[in-house]
Amino acid sequence: MSEVVIDVSDRPIRDVHMDIQKAAAAGGNIVVINTCSRHNLAVGLPSGCHIRFEGSVGYYCGGLNTGATIEIERNAGWGCGEAMSKGHITIGGYAGMSVGAAMLGGTIHVKGDCGPRAGVAMKGGNIVVEGKIGYQSGFMAHGGKLIALGGAGSSCADALWAGEVWVTGDIADLGVDAVVTEPTAEQVAEVDAILDPLGLKDTSRDWRRIVAGQRLWYFESRDAKAWLMI
Repeated sequence: MSEVVIDVSDRPIRDVHMDIQKAAAAGGNIVVINTCSRHNLAVGLPSGCHIRFEGSVGYYCGGLNTGATIEIERNAGWGCGEAMSKGHITIGGYAGMSVGAAMLGGTIHVKGDCGPRAGVAMKGGNIVVEGKIGYQSGFMAHGGKLIALGGAGSSCADALWAGEVWVTGDIADLGVDAVVTEPTAEQVAEVDAILDPLGLKDTSRDWRRIVAGQRLWYFESRDAKAWLMI
């Protein structure tokens, strides 16, 4: 399969995008070099596109992904994979704040730690973090699964809705209306099925499955204090 190399350096991002979209339409693999942690790379890529970034990227890389496979060699800034609906993003290092924000589907795999609010307002899909997730991760998640293999920071799963946060390791503390439940064997099997293709399945893990206590689903005056804590 052919390979196209695209140099970012100090070129206008619009020009870089045009090169990436042209290469994606032609098929083959895309390698992006001299990324310089530039922002807004690989936004809105189509299904079937395979792209690898050699180095770190800035804010919003892979946003609005509709099916592309994106590999980031090192770190990613804020909002990686925001509002993606399909596809797969791999981050080789650290992911900044709000990775996978408002995502609808697909998978984001972070090999390092995550900053705050991972999976904020996510509606579907899966985020797998091999390290620790930062504070308020899973905030107001309406769907999907956020899976952390290295613990979680404070206010974990704050104001959670129908999403799920799965954690092994220490949790600093839970957010408002977050409840830890004992997962069933079937639920654990679902998570293992997500982890297995990533080479991360381990049946010996002690999982905490965090879901909404549903106190915030409908406002009641007796819960006003909880609402004010959000």
